Amino acid sequence: MADTSVTPVPAWAATVRRLAPGFLFASAVAVVAFFSAPVVARAITIPAMVLALLIGIALNPIAARPVFQPGLVFCVKQLLRWAVALMGLRIALSDIVALGLGTGVVVVISMIVTIMAGFLGARVLGLPSPFGALAGVGTAVCGASATLATSTVVPEYRGKDADVVFVVVGVNALATLAIVLYPPLCVALGFNEQTTGVMLGATIHDVAQVAGAGYAVSEAVGNAAVIVKLFRVFLLLPVVLAIGWWFMRQGTAARAARVPVPVFAFVFLALCIVNSVLPSIATLAPLYGHVKDPLVLASTGGLLIAIGALGLNTSITAIGALGWRHIATVCATTVVILVVATGGLLLIR
Repeated sequence: MADTSVTPVPAWAATVRRLAPGFLFASAVAVVAFFSAPVVARAITIPAMVLALLIGIALNPIAARPVFQPGLVFCVKQLLRWAVALMGLRIALSDIVALGLGTGVVVVISMIVTIMAGFLGARVLGLPSPFGALAGVGTAVCGASATLATSTVVPEYRGKDADVVFVVVGVNALATLAIVLYPPLCVALGFNEQTTGVMLGATIHDVAQVAGAGYAVSEAVGNAAVIVKLFRVFLLLPVVLAIGWWFMRQGTAARAARVPVPVFAFVFLALCIVNSVLPSIATLAPLYGHVKDPLVLASTGGLLIAIGALGLNTSITAIGALGWRHIATVCATTVVILVVATGGLLLIR
């Protein structure tokens, strides 16, 4: 009798099969953007990352199909984080120190004021205070990750799940818009490369858009932007715990905090240290150079794919259908962090 048993598919093969459609779609967008950018530049200068974002948004109706979603989410969440982590190989500790104490003070103050603005905006517009926390922290810290982390420490209320989804989508859409609008604003304000990077890193919500906006201008701007953005990411844990403590003080129950550890940010810092030390060791510098170059190239490629995936997941129609009070709150927190951070940089420049 013939053996009719079916050999089970290995777990890794099943995972690859599930992620492949979305990953390949985002990769195709990245390739088209990379090769189209020089052609488009003959008429108007649009960096490859911005072009990938725009192409992705245009193709969102196709990308919304369920078959593409696992791969796109993988690109935006996992691939992006490791592409950003590898950026540490472009930066030395001296670059971080060069940002100065004033920059750190401006970033922290702008974050605090933004979170307060979230609470105030929700109160003025008659929305639940937990929504104000979601909007404020999502804007002030790191977009979707901060919103999801905050949702674990705010009390339960009717419509909470929908509000969490809204803030994730809303801050993502506004940060995507910032990729196009903020760099020209920096030019109009007369910011140099370092100040431009600091402004982008201090005001844009998600790591993906910060990197996209920064490296679309120049490598120096991108490096400064990512450093400042990761400083905000490092503050995720204390911010979320403070929000949970505040609600406990108000006598409202909150679930136990489950704040995600930003491992990629620690890897980024570790690679910054590696990049600061190894080039100065004569016996290791040549080998390090050979290893560093392909990793930096992989970081750039991964970032371009992630930006393409971000565009593919951005639905303009869905954003337009959301309630005006929710939109007003998130827009207000976005304006607040932009004004406070930019104003602070103008003062210390």
